[in-house]
Amino acid sequence: MPMYSGYGMGFGMVFMLLFWGVIILGVIVFIRQFSKPPSRSEEESAHSIAARRYAGGEINIEEFERIKHNLK
Repeated sequence: MPMYSGYGMGFGMVFMLLFWGVIILGVIVFIRQFSKPPSRSEEESAHSIAARRYAGGEINIEEFERIKHNLK
């Protein structure tokens, strides 16, 4: 009967943990990457909201110009 020293089993466990760690990390990164909403700059969003409010008659031209000036 051959005698095994047991070192191979230790390396196998380390590589198994590394393998599953990489798999789990990859799944987490994949989920986080695709669960983010698309980013838009706040200046564009605020300007488009102000323009929509002005077009809808909620604010007048002075308020719109003030908002536009503050966004610069």
